[in-house]
Amino acid sequence: MKKLTYLILFIISSTLLLVACANRPVGIAFEPSSALPEYKQSSFSLYLNETKQWLAENRAYLTDNTRHELILNSPYELRPKQKTTKGVLLVHGLGDSPYSFIDISRTLQKQGFLVRTILLPGHGSKPADLMLPTLSDWQSIVSYHTKLMANEVDELWLGGYSTGGNLVTSEAYRNDKVTGLLLFSPAFQATSDAVKYAPIANWFIDWVDVDPETNITRYESLPTNGAALYYQTSEIVRDDLAKPFNKPVLMVLSETDSVVDSQTTAGYFTQSFTHPNSLLIWYGGNPPQDKRTISHTMKLPQYRISAGSHMGPLFSPNNPRYGQFGNTRICNNGQSEEKEALCYQGTKPWFSGWGYQAANNEANNNVYARLTWNPYYDELVSQMTKLIRSTAVDSPSNVASK
Repeated sequence: MKKLTYLILFIISSTLLLVACANRPVGIAFEPSSALPEYKQSSFSLYLNETKQWLAENRAYLTDNTRHELILNSPYELRPKQKTTKGVLLVHGLGDSPYSFIDISRTLQKQGFLVRTILLPGHGSKPADLMLPTLSDWQSIVSYHTKLMANEVDELWLGGYSTGGNLVTSEAYRNDKVTGLLLFSPAFQATSDAVKYAPIANWFIDWVDVDPETNITRYESLPTNGAALYYQTSEIVRDDLAKPFNKPVLMVLSETDSVVDSQTTAGYFTQSFTHPNSLLIWYGGNPPQDKRTISHTMKLPQYRISAGSHMGPLFSPNNPRYGQFGNTRICNNGQSEEKEALCYQGTKPWFSGWGYQAANNEANNNVYARLTWNPYYDELVSQMTKLIRSTAVDSPSNVASK
């Protein structure tokens, strides 16, 4: 029996290796850098400068405007005009960049927060660099910069999108200085069970998906190592969520999220996030039965919206790239090649998450693009502000001013 098992494993691994070699992508975007950038600098300003320098030397540029690409992919800091004792650290998702938080971060800055974003190792340069990081790299950069910010503020929030939501949640379980969490489409549980095989597949193949790189703020292709690391973050955070977390949490979920199992994730909100001020904002028609939930329909024909998406909650309608009239349209949306081509050629699309299937009462011949903006962004800001203010920490300076 053992010999048969080894023979099967040998055949599977050999087949995977042959497939990988036959489909090995070519080009600078698919060749990893010699090393990842350092992230444990003594100050955040030094971290910013050295990370930007590393990106300048290692990024596979997609346009002639290299400076613009660097700005969009670099970590950044936003300081409010007035002196502040509260801060938030924001962590992007798998394959994304700090640009994911460009609207949320400006909103928080206006609310008086010191805002920082970090760049998870392997991101911002080229997809092949996701072959380089370990789980420890991702955990360590979040932990290190959480502690760095804690040295400057009394009220410390962590925010995360998708995989970043997993990382900041696990950090909050281990760090008493964290005041609360802001979670946007947190990827606690994937919609596909296949992702659990990514750590095994990582021994045999380099790439889960290879596509033309056309988006300057996020990767289109995904190395197997990136998928494996995501899965490991989800395992760890699910173990953490077995224990109650009694600090305020804002969670934002789309019912029709193609990446995240939104119903299971909402279940974690109800079971694990026990603080009475915690709030779940649900974009869809079947909200969880939790009195701390606010729901919004995503059947919005006036905006040509049929359903919510994984990335939609993040961006304002006014965002120049992903907003209602932004210059970036994502037509790779799980539809036929013909419809995808029509979308890119200028056909006025409808909007949804990836792989949306039209209901019987909708026109099945609709051309779809990814919904990349939040029609309820102002309401999100209002609820986020309300939650934060209800949880204000009394710092010495706040007490003195009362």
